[in-house]
Amino acid sequence: MTQKVAVLGTGKIGEALLSGMIRGGWAPSDLLVTARRQERADQLHARYGVEAVSNAEAAKSADTLILTVKPQDMDTLLRELAPHVPADRLVISGAAGIPTAYFEERLAAGTPVVRVMTNTPALVDEAMSVISAGTHATGAHLTRAEEIFAGVGKTLRVPESQQDACTALSGSGPAYFYFLVEAMTDAGILLGLPRDKAHDLIVQAAIGAAVMLRDSGEHPVKLRENVTSPAGTTINAIRELENHGVRAALIAALEAARDRSRELATGNG
Repeated sequence: MTQKVAVLGTGKIGEALLSGMIRGGWAPSDLLVTARRQERADQLHARYGVEAVSNAEAAKSADTLILTVKPQDMDTLLRELAPHVPADRLVISGAAGIPTAYFEERLAAGTPVVRVMTNTPALVDEAMSVISAGTHATGAHLTRAEEIFAGVGKTLRVPESQQDACTALSGSGPAYFYFLVEAMTDAGILLGLPRDKAHDLIVQAAIGAAVMLRDSGEHPVKLRENVTSPAGTTINAIRELENHGVRAALIAALEAARDRSRELATGNG
């Protein structure tokens, strides 16, 4: 039986998910969207051929509801949805830091909830989406979430207790790489290269290194050692990174991101 999926609060990530599902073979007639502004709803309808409806209509007619609004807007959305969501609906939350218990307390008893932390590479179909089951979600519900998010990248199941760590590592992860590329580009300029050439060199190095990490099966230490010749340029650079505490700084940064995710989960926004 064909099931309908609704994306509620369709911003950039919601639209990336929607387009990924369509590329993956979902029929636009099986997809619904909601948006705060009518102009945005009309845009999504024109672009993808999906029906734009109200949040209440989506809750009544879709079998799976994907909530992609910002965490600070979730309480308002749930108050609007609660009277219209039967307990057999699958609710998928993409809101950072909000536990499944938060939704279970506000929706009909027994509602299955799945928590997903994806990241911005969903916009180019290279996301990592981390999936966790709530109290009432079954393996079939997790599989359905995986089928949906596979359209924009890879998926990984984890216990919900690990979601804050995954948010720090993967959800925020792209920003760390952008920060590193920015710093290395500035270093290239300091060394005498034009900005565009420094940028191209670093970006291609990052892409090549990422593909080798993914496809070679080698440990990152081994790959680094392959580049690091005795008394060469790379080992001198690595020494300076260690002298400046870069490894320790990265660990501290991820711990800070995890702690902030925990704070968001308790409402300390």
